[in-house]
Amino acid sequence: MTLLLVCIVCSLSFSQSSKKVPLGEIKTPYGKILISLADQTPNHRDSFIELASAGYWDTLTFNRVIPNFVNQGGCPDTEEGFNDPEYLLAPEITPELTHVYGAVGSGRDGNPEKISARCQFYIIQNPEGVHRLDGDYTVFGQVVQGMDVVETIAHLDTDDKDEPLKPVTMKIKIKYFSPSKIEKLKNSNP
Repeated sequence: MTLLLVCIVCSLSFSQSSKKVPLGEIKTPYGKILISLADQTPNHRDSFIELASAGYWDTLTFNRVIPNFVNQGGCPDTEEGFNDPEYLLAPEITPELTHVYGAVGSGRDGNPEKISARCQFYIIQNPEGVHRLDGDYTVFGQVVQGMDVVETIAHLDTDDKDEPLKPVTMKIKIKYFSPSKIEKLKNSNP
């Protein structure tokens, strides 16, 4: 009986430690960015995985880049992007997920319900964070590798609408890693 209990505990421990975790991989002409997806925001996490798996962003760009603020990608800021129910999500704002350096959040217009446009996302590239956005926008992820790529994009020449003069294309897919591999990626982040 004791041996059976030890075997069950070992088996459970092994299966939990070998569980793979989804990361978003954003490939750009300047390199790739890996982002972890927060369990505290399951609808935003699952939406990101769904859109990435469908290839939604693969024809879109980082269309809004403001140094010391954000790099925003996905659907442009249009009425359609903010009104199409297929691309709207209720907010999942949590106090432990804030707009720190490398935070990934969901764009939205000025709607009082703080509903996200799931078709676009942004990455905070201000080293101090942008905490004035806390409590108003859903943060659903964190860059674990590739902030050097985010910084390169942040300093590209842009037009008067903050769009890079040379389009910054992206291909996004979901990759699965063990928790120990993710820790190694975080520790090797330049």
